[in-house]
Amino acid sequence: MFSWEKLDKRYRKLQEIVQQELSYAAHDLDHVLRVTEMCLVLAQKEQGVDLTILIPAALLHDIARRYEDEDVTGTVDHALLGAEMAAPILADLGYEPQSIRKIQHCISKHRFRSGAAPDTIEAKILFDADKLDVIGAVGVARSFIMAGIHGERMYSDVPLEEYVQDNVAENGRIKDVAKHTVNLEYELKLKKIPERLYTAEAKKIAAGRINYMQHFFEILAQEIKGKR
Repeated sequence: MFSWEKLDKRYRKLQEIVQQELSYAAHDLDHVLRVTEMCLVLAQKEQGVDLTILIPAALLHDIARRYEDEDVTGTVDHALLGAEMAAPILADLGYEPQSIRKIQHCISKHRFRSGAAPDTIEAKILFDADKLDVIGAVGVARSFIMAGIHGERMYSDVPLEEYVQDNVAENGRIKDVAKHTVNLEYELKLKKIPERLYTAEAKKIAAGRINYMQHFFEILAQEIKGKR
């Protein structure tokens, strides 16, 4: 594991601040640190990556997640709010305005459903690292954590088109999470992640993780239906 904390003493302070703001277990400090580590893995395969921008962006990327999760109106975007929240935190730690703007760009563009494309290599890496953490074995585990929190069933065989019409808003947000299941999340979002990634290394990693998830849900369906 890369000792990123040794690079800048401010990173430890950022970690402490973020930990106070985090929400559900699927978006806890472990998630933030995994994403930060994956950012460093992906950065090694790219040219001209500024770690002084990438690392604080990774640490802060979910700082507003709790506010989106608790929002009943469906209007809060944790990526945009997180970018706003990051500015005074970074300023207090002595970051220059230009660096703050670059870090804010990374945070504001990391959300899958926003449709806003990242412009910088640091923002692209953060987007990819965050998405890799929702697929594969860790993705299955995180998805079932969220399912348990929201009281979801283990599996649903409802036709996908029927489900989308009934329970998915135009912006892609789930209307009633109690009707959602992990296998539906896989069909609607997770299996599409590889085609949305930006870096070659992330695409390579994602291919293996998606193959695992596809196999997992095939076995799950067979077991639930008593065919295995």
